[in-house]
Amino acid sequence: MQPTFLPFALPDIGDEEIAEVADTMRSGWITTGPKAKRFEEAFGTFLGEPALHCMAVNSATAGLHLALEALGIGPGDEVVTTSHTFTATAEVVRYLGADVVLVDVDPLTLCIDAALVEAALTPRTKAIIPVHYAGLAADMPALLSLAQKYKLKIVEDAAHALPTTCVGKLVGTLNSDITVFSFYANKTMTTGEGGMIVTRDAALAERMKVMRLHGINRDAFDRFQSKTPAWYYEVVAPGFKYNLTDIAAAMGLVQLAKLPQFLKRRQYLAARYREQLGSLPLILPADAPAGEVHAWHLYVIRLAPAATVNRDALIQALADRGIGTSVHYVPLHRQPYWRDRYALKPEMFPHAEAAYQSMVSIPLFTAMTDGDQDRVIAALREILG
Repeated sequence: MQPTFLPFALPDIGDEEIAEVADTMRSGWITTGPKAKRFEEAFGTFLGEPALHCMAVNSATAGLHLALEALGIGPGDEVVTTSHTFTATAEVVRYLGADVVLVDVDPLTLCIDAALVEAALTPRTKAIIPVHYAGLAADMPALLSLAQKYKLKIVEDAAHALPTTCVGKLVGTLNSDITVFSFYANKTMTTGEGGMIVTRDAALAERMKVMRLHGINRDAFDRFQSKTPAWYYEVVAPGFKYNLTDIAAAMGLVQLAKLPQFLKRRQYLAARYREQLGSLPLILPADAPAGEVHAWHLYVIRLAPAATVNRDALIQALADRGIGTSVHYVPLHRQPYWRDRYALKPEMFPHAEAAYQSMVSIPLFTAMTDGDQDRVIAALREILG
């Protein structure tokens, strides 16, 4: 008998989210409106800084695009990021006609290596996009120091990093220019699709708000809730269509309130994996430094040299046992567009390449039971023991 399939990830949606979404649909306001505004305010409160400018968008990709556009990135500029990421991190740079410079990762954390960032800087470099990988913060003190030294902008790709801390502060409250979070279906909280941009800079926030909705210089919510005729608007820039709907924001409000309990469950599952898989020929993911918080968006194992199977065989063996997995990521230096445009070779990124050849993301989601996790552990022991 074929075992029940255990997915790599599954959103944790309850009756509370369904009720909030139903309330939104009954309200008659289903696009960007009062729920989106509440979600933005609640997000700033969650980060502990209600005065932060928080802007809900329909994806983290949209958020990264708006961030770089607001910072004035354009043709002739370079933006440094890592090869070990999803293509969205880099593609937004190309949207604006600027060039991407890719560097390798730290072999332990798999986050961008600050020393390699400094070596890659040129007079054309305008910004750095660090990626907080799998829920672990990048070395932000080093990167912020570089930004100050060379007068560069920093946009944090925090798609994996809610709620992650660095130097005792939540990602989103550090001294970077802009931080962008993701609420995609497999993230630590979800709105289905969606994201949040966070900044302390009022001018950047204003630009991103205008560009978020067609370059219109008035907030659409304010215009449509007005009790007197307020139909007039002006288009001041060729903007985008990146707003988040109230339907999605309704789900986000409930998920955000559940995030502390979601984190506890992820921490419990990650600790259990560490305890139960420690004797296998695996490199287990780095934990956060003492006193810091790892969000555990992903649990990425790497095969050690002593393993008797390769990565692809491990994925197949787990699939044969009804266990879903993924690989985060096929690095950008292996993707045809990036490889060919910038003449990239695997040997230029030895740590990202080695990680790619050996890594598997195993199931980790808050709705999985201890029994689900026991299945994964037993399967790995059977295959690798």
